[in-house]
Amino acid sequence: MATIDLHAVQKSFGPIHVLEPVDLQIRSGEFVVLVGPSGCGKSTLLRMIAGLEEATGGDILIAGQRVNDMEPKDRNIAMVFQSYALYPHMSVAGNMSYSLKLRKTARERIAEAVKGAAETLGLAKLVDRKPRALSGGQRQRVAMGRAIVRQPQAFLFDEPLSNLDARLREQMRAEIKKLHQRLGATSIYVTHDQIEAMTLADRIVALDAGRIQQIGTPLDLYQRPANRFVAGFIGSPAMNFVSGRYRAGVEGRSPHLDADDASIPLGDLRITDGRAVTVGIRPEHIAFAGPEAPYAIDCAVELVEPTGVGTIVHLRFGDVAVKAYRPGYGEWKAGERLRILAPFEHIHVFDGETGMRIEHA
Repeated sequence: MATIDLHAVQKSFGPIHVLEPVDLQIRSGEFVVLVGPSGCGKSTLLRMIAGLEEATGGDILIAGQRVNDMEPKDRNIAMVFQSYALYPHMSVAGNMSYSLKLRKTARERIAEAVKGAAETLGLAKLVDRKPRALSGGQRQRVAMGRAIVRQPQAFLFDEPLSNLDARLREQMRAEIKKLHQRLGATSIYVTHDQIEAMTLADRIVALDAGRIQQIGTPLDLYQRPANRFVAGFIGSPAMNFVSGRYRAGVEGRSPHLDADDASIPLGDLRITDGRAVTVGIRPEHIAFAGPEAPYAIDCAVELVEPTGVGTIVHLRFGDVAVKAYRPGYGEWKAGERLRILAPFEHIHVFDGETGMRIEHA
């Protein structure tokens, strides 16, 4: 399998910059997920690697070779699309073998490759069927099989599960991960679904507005988000945010966030007193407190959502809405009052203007 290196790769459509210069090194056999909201540039970046879009600037290297001027067919990569892109008049076997036939591969080699891919993907009993006789998940397996038989240097996935229902997405997600573990293939996967990113990736590349916001392992992004965007995008339910002013330890009080309807303890941040900051805390880290707990925030319960494995409690204090998550079930009801705490060890602090992470002293 191949390394993929991007050096200052960028894309513009006239005066509109879709992708600012991107630098990224993907190791051989690594599974990298590009994640971000719609329009952030992730699919454009993938298509440039595939050769389906021309890079405006920078260099794209596959296995150490610059491929900017190579046709897609010469880059020895395989792409799996959101739409499956299967030929409706061909059988499963026909679809999977088509690219090999175009290369004038020997029949014995084609038959062996199709058989191996079909067995790997659980399609052995379906090779004679046409796409119309397959479920969405089976069609996506065929699309992956078509990529596997080529034995490419790298696999590129462009939101391959977005057309499937929730149960099939979960099933196919697990199959893609097992397939990667079995093949050890260099893979780049595009999605806007942060659950897919967290469960599939060796490393995640988070993009927003055409810029890379952070690169790291799933736990890196979850536990130490580089900025407010990453903090809010990664994690489900999403992180809670409370904005206010940083107050250093004065008049006998510890450093804290001073918000209109709350005071949240903070450590020393090596920033000036009165600076605008935003505190973030994940729903699963919010603690429920008794009536005498210092710094507890009095909230109204607005909504209770049982999810089966846990419960999401929607709370409000002043103009601030927050969510708390608890495993299992509870007796909370809309309209009641609760007191909550944001434990210091789980608090993230971001600059109020730039959104960048602020570390404790």
